[in-house]
Amino acid sequence: MPAKQLVRNKDRKFQLLFEEHPQPMWVFDPESRTIIEANTAAASLYGYTREEFRGMGLSLLQAGDGTLPGTVGTQSHRTKSGRLIEVDVASHGFEFGGSPAELVVLMDVTGRRHLEEQLRQAQKMEAVGMLAGGVAHDFNNLLTIITGYSQLILNNLSPNDPNHSSVEQIMKAADRAATLTKQLLAFSRRQVLQPKVLDLNKLIGSLSTMLRRLIGEDIDLQIVLRPDLGQVSADPGQIEQVLMNLVVNARDAMPKGGTLTIETANANLSEGYAGRHLAVKPGPYAMIAVSDTGTGMDEATQARLFEPFFTTKSTGRGTGLGLSTVFGIVKQSAGGVEVYSVPNRGTSFKVYLPRIDQPVTAETAEAEKSVARGTETILLVEDDEMVRNLVRETLSRDGYKVLDAADPLEARRVADGFRGRIHLLITDVVMPKVSGRELAEQLIRRRPDLKVIYMSGYTDSAIVNSGILQKEVAFLQKPFTPGILTEKVRDVLESNGRTRHAGE
Repeated sequence: MPAKQLVRNKDRKFQLLFEEHPQPMWVFDPESRTIIEANTAAASLYGYTREEFRGMGLSLLQAGDGTLPGTVGTQSHRTKSGRLIEVDVASHGFEFGGSPAELVVLMDVTGRRHLEEQLRQAQKMEAVGMLAGGVAHDFNNLLTIITGYSQLILNNLSPNDPNHSSVEQIMKAADRAATLTKQLLAFSRRQVLQPKVLDLNKLIGSLSTMLRRLIGEDIDLQIVLRPDLGQVSADPGQIEQVLMNLVVNARDAMPKGGTLTIETANANLSEGYAGRHLAVKPGPYAMIAVSDTGTGMDEATQARLFEPFFTTKSTGRGTGLGLSTVFGIVKQSAGGVEVYSVPNRGTSFKVYLPRIDQPVTAETAEAEKSVARGTETILLVEDDEMVRNLVRETLSRDGYKVLDAADPLEARRVADGFRGRIHLLITDVVMPKVSGRELAEQLIRRRPDLKVIYMSGYTDSAIVNSGILQKEVAFLQKPFTPGILTEKVRDVLESNGRTRHAGE
């Protein structure tokens, strides 16, 4: 049925409505399944001209799922350039020139489907993150006990004691376990970040020598740094971890050698970009790209890339936590991660961190110091009995008077019944009914000169804002050793004025 007949048999209003309608539309012959006419919006969506559409078989638009274009529902179509799009299809039959025809109205939902998939992935990652954070919290309590008592035993053993080496091996195993829990906390975004204003170029430059050793001689490392790169606010140790994990991942993708490129650039993410990527805000960013010429990945692998314990590497080659750690650190730093990969051609990871207009934080060297013994009174609140016993024993050995309680209600009773001065409160963050922050607020109202140290196996929004630790808030991340505990206690007790408690 030629186009001229369509115009001849329909009035001018229908023709204008059809041709100028913003939704893609076409009319096709249901018997031959060929397109009679398509409007301007359809031509724009599919990349064909209206002349090319006329007489075209619907099968030419068919994607690989076997669904014929024109069928009602959501379908995958292929454009002239080969790009796959998702469209919602509505069809209406009518008599045209004495012959049956179908009017098809289409809606491009490719962007919506992409966002829906991102949302599903984000929800899955959030659920896994909550599980990972909870597991890490419980393990950190156990590791605090293991490392703590091991250190106390080690302090009382001479180097020649046959048990000395055995205890050291226990400490090393606990350190390795603590590294795994840190990675889980990073993925779940429940770790403490201590951000500074960073020059990413300088940070990458300082790591370059170590990175060259890390990748080996068969890989060519290219570093391309933009001179006018903007500053970012991030935890330098965590950003180093991001770089290390991405470089190791790139190295493992090039078993026969290749080129690994690290580059930086300024980027401005538009409203359109932010609209296509959940949790990314438009604005100025600094970008770090780590690219390789390795094996690349297919779409199925990319979809699971940041899941913890997912790995394509052989047994013993990795834990599957490297990229999930990258994901958690970047997200917690208000940034985003993009992955571009083609099988057998290589992969590029692009990390975006928000740019800020502030001077770089000056580095200050910390002098070594011996930790003095104490005589002050400390109120310890910890619901895990074994951790509480370890902390009390450690502090008592160092000369402190320790009042301890298993929960905040008991802690208030102990504080109310003690007539002397309580110099320091050490409290766990997450406890039943009343949080550590709430307990600190209640006790400080009665004892304004009270100083506070928070400790936890993971962070909590009641203590730190999205895991970003304020300098004035004293925090002990579990697991910690007796030495770290006593050093933190002295630092806080000897600080000028009262340390700021969370929420102030």
